[in-house]
Amino acid sequence: MPLYEARIGASFDAMDGVTTQQPGTGRRSLARKLIIDLSVMTVIGVVMALIGPFGSFGDPLAVRLMVWLGLGYAGYFIYSPVGWLVDRLSAALDLPRILLWVAGTMLATVPMAVIVWSLGQITTDYFRVPQAQEALLHYCYVLVIGGGITLLFNMIQIPGDQPQPTAVAQADTTTKEAPSAAAQPAANLLLDQLPASLGSDVIALEMEDHYVRVHTALGSELVLMRLRDAMAYLSDVEGRQVHRSWWVARLAVEDVKREGRNVRLVLSGGLEAPVARAQVSELKTAGWI
Repeated sequence: MPLYEARIGASFDAMDGVTTQQPGTGRRSLARKLIIDLSVMTVIGVVMALIGPFGSFGDPLAVRLMVWLGLGYAGYFIYSPVGWLVDRLSAALDLPRILLWVAGTMLATVPMAVIVWSLGQITTDYFRVPQAQEALLHYCYVLVIGGGITLLFNMIQIPGDQPQPTAVAQADTTTKEAPSAAAQPAANLLLDQLPASLGSDVIALEMEDHYVRVHTALGSELVLMRLRDAMAYLSDVEGRQVHRSWWVARLAVEDVKREGRNVRLVLSGGLEAPVARAQVSELKTAGWI
C-alpha cells in the first residue's frame, strides 16, 4: 500500500520547490504502477473473501467479495500516502525509515479502523460506538491486516522491472574524466528510461520508495529502480551518496545551506539534497563542503 508516490508526487514537488518537474513526466510509469498495485489488492481481496476471516464466512460469497474488495481498495488509498510521508520526513529529519513506516502505518490504521467498524454497523438498527477495550481490540485486528499488506508491498519486487547491474554501486566514485567511447556500456538502463527532453546530464538521484527520481539540469523523471542500481549505472560520474535516499553529482553542487545541525547541498537549478549527519565530516574531508 505504500506506493502512492504516484501519487500526488508531482504536485507536492511543485509546491515545496524540491524538483523541477516537466509536465507529464512519469505518468506512464505511475499509471503502470497503479494498475499493478490495484491488481495485487484485487487478488488479496478475493483471497480474503474466499477465506472469510473475522466471522464473515457466513455471508454469501458475493457479499464477501464486495466487502473485502471495497476494504482492500479503501485501504490502498489510505495507507499509500505513508510512503510519500516517509520519503519526505526521512530526507528532512534524517530519521530511520523503519520507525517512520511503523509510525505512519499505525496512524493510517486509525481511519481504516473507523471505516471497517462503520461498515459492520450498516446491518444494525443504530450506529454503536465501541467501548475503549473493544475499540483497541478492533484497531489491533485492522493493524495486523493493514500492516501485513503494507509490509508485503514493501517486499514485493516485480520481475523484470528492476535491472541487476553487474557492477556494485560505490558510495563515492572517484573517476574525474569521462571514459572513452570504447569503455562505455552498450546500454544504460537508467538513462535509457529518461525522455529525450531531459537529456542525460544527471545531477542527482532521489529515492522514492521503489522508485528513483532522476534529476537532470532540465527536470526530473521517476524510474522504477533501486537507488543502488541507479548509482551503479552512474559509476562513471564523480558523485557520492550523501544521504540514505540521495546521490549527488559533485559538479552539480553550487552551495551549502546550514540550518542548525542540518546541512543541505544546493544543486543546479535550486534543487536541495539533504546530507546525513554522519556524512558531514566525510564531505568536509573530501572537499565537498
